[in-house]
Amino acid sequence: MTVADYLRQFSYDEWANSEVLAAIRGAGADERSLQLLGHILSAERLWLERLQQQQPSSPVWPNVSLELCATQIPEIGRRWREYLEQKKDADLTAAISYKNSKGEPWTSTITDVLTHVMMHSAYHRGQIASHMRETGKTPAYTDFIHAARQGRIS
Repeated sequence: MTVADYLRQFSYDEWANSEVLAAIRGAGADERSLQLLGHILSAERLWLERLQQQQPSSPVWPNVSLELCATQIPEIGRRWREYLEQKKDADLTAAISYKNSKGEPWTSTITDVLTHVMMHSAYHRGQIASHMRETGKTPAYTDFIHAARQGRIS
């Protein structure tokens, strides 16, 4: 994948997170859905900080509110765009070293990190959708193809 491909993926991710937030808000925020959305946002921030060789600024499982999520979604989206716009396609194969939340040292390519962030977020959005259905609520429709067909991503 190219930097342009990842920019599109992260555009989708920001849109999908916003849709999930709207669904949670519309259904009357429940603790589990909000906890999972907070985790998505925190993990996205954490991985970006790892790529930028910064110390983590928030816990992996933070306590969040609807209002905090509403401010974090566009802010994290902007930060990912800024990061990616500074990269060239060849940069994506570079390796970065970091420590995971257990303090264990690891090395991964930028491509693997970017792919992980997208898949991790989609996985947890799926958990939110399942939880909402189980509790009789309507989850957000966040399929990538839906976003693309609707012109929601660039």
